Amino acid sequence: MRPRRADAQRNYDALVTAAAAAFARDGADASLEEIARQAGVGSATLHRHFASRQALLNAVFHGRVEALCAQARELAEGAEPGPALGIWLRAVGAYVSSTRGLASSLVPSRDNVCLSLVEAAGDELLTSARAAGAVRTDVSIRDLLTLVNAVAMAVEHCPGDNGSEAGRLLGLAIDGIHPSPQA
Repeated sequence: MRPRRADAQRNYDALVTAAAAAFARDGADASLEEIARQAGVGSATLHRHFASRQALLNAVFHGRVEALCAQARELAEGAEPGPALGIWLRAVGAYVSSTRGLASSLVPSRDNVCLSLVEAAGDELLTSARAAGAVRTDVSIRDLLTLVNAVAMAVEHCPGDNGSEAGRLLGLAIDGIHPSPQA
């Protein structure tokens, strides 16, 4: 990809900054028109840089997603597989539940770069945990991320919750992925 002209880069940066503020305030459904206005550009400029809302979400949350992926790689290298997966899922849950709009950026869609990155990172942990017998064989990374997102979206509008309810609910879900003891 060719580098952007200086004015195009300024517009791109202004749009990402305005979108981050709007998503934090209003969630992933924030008005694209308002984002463009706050960035000091027209809606055509926004759509020239971001072909879809998902592309804008990808740009806003890419750094956070990269941090989650790096954490997954670190855990895969140094922790026991079952606990490593649980630690990482809780970290994803904490990020998602504390960052308005992030859960929506991890919903399956055709151009969801963030979800693809998180799935790849998590699948490595899940594969190791499954091989160690720490996770049921019928669990997929998409299942686990759907649970994390569902919990985050369910508590997103809870007044005064500091993430404790999301952590508690996610713990219940994570406990359910372990294989049942043989009777």
